[in-house]
Amino acid sequence: MFSIGKASEQSGVNVETIRYYEREGVVPKPGRSSGGRRLYSADEIARLRFVRRCRDLGFPIPIIQTFLSFVAKDGRSCGEVRSLAENHLAEIDAKIETLLHLKDALQSLLRNCDDGSVACPMLEALMKEGFGEGVLR
Repeated sequence: MFSIGKASEQSGVNVETIRYYEREGVVPKPGRSSGGRRLYSADEIARLRFVRRCRDLGFPIPIIQTFLSFVAKDGRSCGEVRSLAENHLAEIDAKIETLLHLKDALQSLLRNCDDGSVACPMLEALMKEGFGEGVLR
């Protein structure tokens, strides 16, 4: 059995994040020592590592909880996991597209900037009605 500090070190998950995952029910609350300290098993640390890897890929907590429920079942469905991952990838692609539009808009504004001029073209463009409409949508 390992302390929360060792669990953090071995899983790569911050101590406060471990506590958050416990509060949110992402991972079960661990057993406690006679002194009330949290104690983690190797399996619980492996679960924390799994959650960290999923978070590193940007999966939201509800999807991670779904993944964990599949892991707990013997008859987990690879098709369901694939579908969730494909949906997540589509969301990432949409975010990338939005960021590329933002980049283009900002580069356009920067091209119009004349360092040292009294009137700033970027601020004027940003004040114009309709500028950038739909960039974030």
